[in-house]
Amino acid sequence: MSPVPPRTRTRRPKIPTPERMRELRDALRSYYGVPHNEPHQAPLDELVLTVLSQNTNDRNRDVAYARLRDRFPDWEAVAHAPGAQVEEAIRPGGISKVKAGRIKAMLGAIEAERGSLDLGFLAEAPREEALAFLERLPGVGRKTAACVLLFSFDRPELPVDTHVYRVASRLGLIRPRASFEEAHDVMRGATDPADVFELHVNLIRHGRRLCSARAPACPECPLLEICPYGRRAVRRRG
Repeated sequence: MSPVPPRTRTRRPKIPTPERMRELRDALRSYYGVPHNEPHQAPLDELVLTVLSQNTNDRNRDVAYARLRDRFPDWEAVAHAPGAQVEEAIRPGGISKVKAGRIKAMLGAIEAERGSLDLGFLAEAPREEALAFLERLPGVGRKTAACVLLFSFDRPELPVDTHVYRVASRLGLIRPRASFEEAHDVMRGATDPADVFELHVNLIRHGRRLCSARAPACPECPLLEICPYGRRAVRRRG
């Protein structure tokens, strides 16, 4: 009989607890300060901005958005305009033909389901109903839906973009190769609703400023004491 191979222990990330998330909040707060949400009550604006932000920088997104608003009087006009006109207006944002198609498809789906483009009901709709509605729209996933609810109505969602995902992964808050939807639900579930906006913004700041994809500044990181990735990186550097 051949010997049974020894079991190998696989490391799993610790499920984030409320205590761990508060510790993370406090460490980021001491470095970046406390951002405050100012909900704008404009969910359609947020949806369109999210489409325009794809594969471009913030400046080009904002130029494309401003040109779109200048070209059309309201979102109903955008929904019923020829695609070529929408495409021309948002050209500074890049891949304008694809984005114009997505914007028109999204607005058309809202109008077909709701009878208008009024999304005010999302302010008070049950959470699962609000998320399900948004995620049924063409091109809208959990991150975009979370952004709409958080920034438009200050509803407690924690959108996970590439920066938030990278920092959370290095901290061991989410399992390797977790989906963005899973990462959102795990982190939101462990975070006090009053802290989700602060954590979202400061995690993005941290991912852009110090915890970059290729050359993270681990020795200078305010999260070093609680970051397994950072401690390993510092040890390797000697």
